[in-house]
Amino acid sequence: MAERSLLRVENLTTQFEIPSKSFFKPPLMLTAVNNVSFDLAEGRTLGIVGESGCGKSTLGRSILRLLKSQKGRILWQGRNLLDLSDEEMRAARRDMQIIFQDPIASLDPRMTVGDIIAEPLTVFEPKLTRSQRLDRVREIMAAVGLVPEMINRYPHEFSGGQAQRIGIARAVVTRPKLIICDEPVSALDVSIQGQVITLLRKLRKEFGLTLIFISHDLSVVRLISDDVLVLYLGKVVEAGDCATVFEHPAHPYTQALFSAAPIPDPKLARLRSRIRLQGDPPSPLNPPKGCVFSPRCWKATDVCRTEMPPTELVRPGQTAACYHMDRP
Repeated sequence: MAERSLLRVENLTTQFEIPSKSFFKPPLMLTAVNNVSFDLAEGRTLGIVGESGCGKSTLGRSILRLLKSQKGRILWQGRNLLDLSDEEMRAARRDMQIIFQDPIASLDPRMTVGDIIAEPLTVFEPKLTRSQRLDRVREIMAAVGLVPEMINRYPHEFSGGQAQRIGIARAVVTRPKLIICDEPVSALDVSIQGQVITLLRKLRKEFGLTLIFISHDLSVVRLISDDVLVLYLGKVVEAGDCATVFEHPAHPYTQALFSAAPIPDPKLARLRSRIRLQGDPPSPLNPPKGCVFSPRCWKATDVCRTEMPPTELVRPGQTAACYHMDRP
């Protein structure tokens, strides 16, 4: 039985206007998400990886229309979110929630934990009585590993890991279909990261969630994701099912990312050859012609510097955009 598509993004482009330093020059356009397309099936987890500044978080926020996109389509269960009115979009957000990177900063310090978690219920399920809301809040607190008796405490009374569980509880309390996890464990200790990942996997199975997991930590992405999308300077350079891409990275940028990922075994780490990229990523205000990775790529030739490579099938379940990709 074929998996049902829940979210399809087609040629999405998100740009920001940067004021010019000169009064006589027009503003510059920064392209943070550049012609991105992918298809996310119901119940699966899509990992989005790349260096800082590659457009991962902007893509996540663009999907929720927290940022304005200039081109493309975001098909949510067949409806283009970019065509919805503000009122229609607010109603659609009941099924689409987000977990933020900084667990403490994302919680209102003036509100109790119970009020923070119940807030989406007051917006999307206003017919619930106060007693019903409290019952739902206590139920979801228990589901994420928080003691329901803590319902009247404030965010500053919790550790970072507990605060992130509060954020997760707030995101799942309305039983959404999609949750975008924007670097949800990067601010946590390694031991706590594992607990949060285990919790997300449990909730995905229990509530039938579909996840978009944004992270620069490849080991975390591999642990939780079914599919992976590799971004560089706002463009998708490689995509596919997680197992295939991690075992057989085809694009030079993906290979460089994987070679830089830490290995727990020091003996294996010493034997592994490291790909060291030269320089920093180009400015999105002045992207290179042709392949966006060509200024740092050791395989680049003249065609790479002048023409954008098409996205091609590498093997079943894997695509890449590179003239010199590793093929089977």
